[in-house]
Amino acid sequence: MNQKSSSTMFFAGLQWLFFMFANTVVIPLTIGDAFDLSSMEVASALQRSFIFTGVACVLQAVIGHRYPLMEGQSGLWWGALLSISASASSAGLTASEMGGGLAVGIILSGVLVTILGALGMGNVLKRLFTPVVMSTVLFLLGAQLVGIFTKGMLGLATGDQIHLPTAALSIFLVILVVWINVKGPGVIRNFSILIGIVTGWIIYVIFFPAQSVEVVTSTKIFNVFPWGKPTFNLSLIIFAVITGLVNTTNTISAIKGFEPMVNASTTNNQYRKSFVLTGLNSVVSGAFGMVPYAPYVSSLGFLQSTLIFQTLPMIIGAVMFMVLGLVPALSHLFSTLPVSVGNAVLFVAYLQLFSGAISNLKGITFTSKSIYRIAAPVLLGIAIMNIPADMFGSIPMVVRPLVSSGLLIGIILAILLENTINWSKLDQVKKSMVKEEKVS
Repeated sequence: MNQKSSSTMFFAGLQWLFFMFANTVVIPLTIGDAFDLSSMEVASALQRSFIFTGVACVLQAVIGHRYPLMEGQSGLWWGALLSISASASSAGLTASEMGGGLAVGIILSGVLVTILGALGMGNVLKRLFTPVVMSTVLFLLGAQLVGIFTKGMLGLATGDQIHLPTAALSIFLVILVVWINVKGPGVIRNFSILIGIVTGWIIYVIFFPAQSVEVVTSTKIFNVFPWGKPTFNLSLIIFAVITGLVNTTNTISAIKGFEPMVNASTTNNQYRKSFVLTGLNSVVSGAFGMVPYAPYVSSLGFLQSTLIFQTLPMIIGAVMFMVLGLVPALSHLFSTLPVSVGNAVLFVAYLQLFSGAISNLKGITFTSKSIYRIAAPVLLGIAIMNIPADMFGSIPMVVRPLVSSGLLIGIILAILLENTINWSKLDQVKKSMVKEEKVS
């Protein structure tokens, strides 16, 4: 590899580092608050998350699916854990008891996914994910993430009113990154995410006063069961198993979404190894107080923005992320990255998810009958996303995270519609009726 390509790989890896960081940093903080953890344990969880996310990405890239797809703490699991932790008091459990019970459930769920993955679960699931289902996944994921990032861009992640200076900087960064993607030279365009984050960070430091934060000097990186003493709670175990099984849809969605980018065809062995690794990652997550892992479907938007599809840059970024977790000073430095800056840049990256959603529908003709196969799951999913979380309080705790997730309901409905109705036959019937009307 010559010097030019080496530097390109390095900066592409640095770009992956920022992507991994922006998608990871907020998760341990919110989980720590949900389970009433000390500041030292939250800092420890942050370091663990950095280290293990790097390890998980490298393992998937080298011996798993072998694609440049971030293996990170699952957004599905994250939302489910936050939802169920909020109901601890109503279930008669302390935060520690809830955490300990969930840890056991997560471990058992990981073991089950590992076994099913080794037995070829991926071969069954990938047949369920038709182009219309994939399009539904990408439409809903894009809608969900862009909504979250828009709030962060406007300063609503840290306040209850739009903060105009923050919003102005965010809008400037969105315009900058879009302009680089549309008008920039090829080399510059490939690093639009990195340029946007660095530029935004510098501007933020110059124009916004720094706030003092508590610096934790000692951590316990390898603290076992930090959420609470392990307990056997059947309801929590059932909840974890259901969530873990539904979480496997991330693997199928991410891999099938990446295939057309490089004209790849994933083997059953790649699926098997990927599921086994994700299951083992969940076992480790349960033991060390982390949100269980899955391939990030949002990696597709990042890849479509950078147009760098090699696996090496992600491995480089993952190794950097491990180092970040091992060096507390670096972890603290990166923790000062403004949330609004990261959200503004990721907002642009995830707009690319709509490109994948539309591409999956190429060649499919929709009629007044067949339009339901895409319209129903997408619009129902978006509708559920806009219902406040506390409105689902009457739903049983075991299934509440599933029912309250517009993304999951949309995916499940799309799978049901695609695999129970012969849409091609419906179209043929309609065409024959049209011909008969013309003849008459």
